[in-house]
Amino acid sequence: MTGLLRVVVIGAVLGPTSLTNSFLATNTVPNLTYSVVAGPVLALVVVPAVVRSVAERGTAETARYLRRLSGLLVSTSAAVALLLVVASPGLAWLLTLGVPDASRGRALVVTALLLVLVAAQVVLYTVAALGAAAQQACERYALATAAPAVENVGLMLTMGAVAVVHAPGASIGEVPFEVVVLLGCGATLSVALHAALQVIGARRLGLSIRPSRGWRADEEVRTVARRLRRSVVVAVLPASGHFTLLAVAATVPGGVLVFQMAYTVYIVPPALGARAVSTAVMPGMSAAVRDGDAGRYAASWRQALSYAWTAGLPPLCVLVAFSGGIAAALATGELQDDALVDALAACIAVLGVAQLASGVHEIGRQALFAHLDVRGPRLAGIVAFAVTVVGGTGSLLLPGLLPRIAGLCVTVLLADTAAAATVVHLVRRTIRPERTVDRRWLGAAVAAAVAMLPVLGAGRLVTGEAGRTTDVLVMAGAAALALAVFAGALVALTHRRSDA
Repeated sequence: MTGLLRVVVIGAVLGPTSLTNSFLATNTVPNLTYSVVAGPVLALVVVPAVVRSVAERGTAETARYLRRLSGLLVSTSAAVALLLVVASPGLAWLLTLGVPDASRGRALVVTALLLVLVAAQVVLYTVAALGAAAQQACERYALATAAPAVENVGLMLTMGAVAVVHAPGASIGEVPFEVVVLLGCGATLSVALHAALQVIGARRLGLSIRPSRGWRADEEVRTVARRLRRSVVVAVLPASGHFTLLAVAATVPGGVLVFQMAYTVYIVPPALGARAVSTAVMPGMSAAVRDGDAGRYAASWRQALSYAWTAGLPPLCVLVAFSGGIAAALATGELQDDALVDALAACIAVLGVAQLASGVHEIGRQALFAHLDVRGPRLAGIVAFAVTVVGGTGSLLLPGLLPRIAGLCVTVLLADTAAAATVVHLVRRTIRPERTVDRRWLGAAVAAAVAMLPVLGAGRLVTGEAGRTTDVLVMAGAAALALAVFAGALVALTHRRSDA
């Protein structure tokens, strides 16, 4: 939620300009680059290993193991960060393709400087991910979940400082270099705060992640390192695909801003639903695999899939029904432009559907990793990447802001659907002859979602007739009532099933 707010604040301060495109894109690149080192895969691989280590060797030995693993990953991520600095001119060239020739030279320098200033985030994200994985393995989630929100708050404070010294809507050719330095350094310091909190959270559990030598002599660390190397494709392909989408979005002024705003809305439901569910069930799945209990593993998968499906359906209905109202509410400050609002509304509607497929993909990928299956997630990543590259480059043929950015969002939907279908098929093969899905539960969730539609329809008819504040209140009230209807219908239908 704070991630969405930070994108709104960035847009409100900088406006739909090429500078906004460059800052949002360059501030995303370190996260994508860190995915080359491990990214989300790190938690999926490290958590099962830590669960086993705590059970078999105790906390002290696990802490030594984590320090050695940290030494490996921090040194690797530092090398990758240096490569990012070296590659910054080429990346800047790709991210400024849409800048007019008159400002292109200055835009290249500004974008390359931003990339250099944020490169250290690659190491900081790796440290943060290790700390979060250590806490997750011990089934401690509060601080690990809150730390990224602190990062977002830090970046919003940075934007407040920028608003004081920078004229809104100024072109990238006019921005002073001191503002560029403030943007880059403020973003990196915010990530440093995030990483520090994750380190503190791990240390409170007795699991220090201070880097140390000796990982070459530790067979457990070498095993995880090999598994991470085999998982690199799983992390690299989504990162490369997302960078492709950013580069295409950057070809129109404000394109990255619209895409990132809609994309941030899109990642909120899976973060609150599928990712939260998978985080909670991952240790149990890993323990079931360790104990050779196929029935418990399959039951955990069905439960995770059912809960993720249940958590994804209401946001789908709300985002599609209120896409226009949400877009108008988010378009504050320098973003109050009809064309931008229309493009954002179309993107929110499309990605509102995509988030359900993304949640299923997340659940399936984590289930396969818990089963120590790396090839399956890699195959799903290849399928999604192929769809992303074809759809993303094809969107260049669409003229104007709305068609091109909407084309990118349709590409995300198709890629997520293809990846979700792939992982579900692979999980089904893994758990046979156990059932893959709880069809009655999934059917009850669909029926409960249908029951929401009249309430959402009535709320949509009312919005647009009054001011923005009133519309926000109407949408919030209608969404809350619709969620209550969904919950009541789901409880009634599942109780009926239990009675039967």
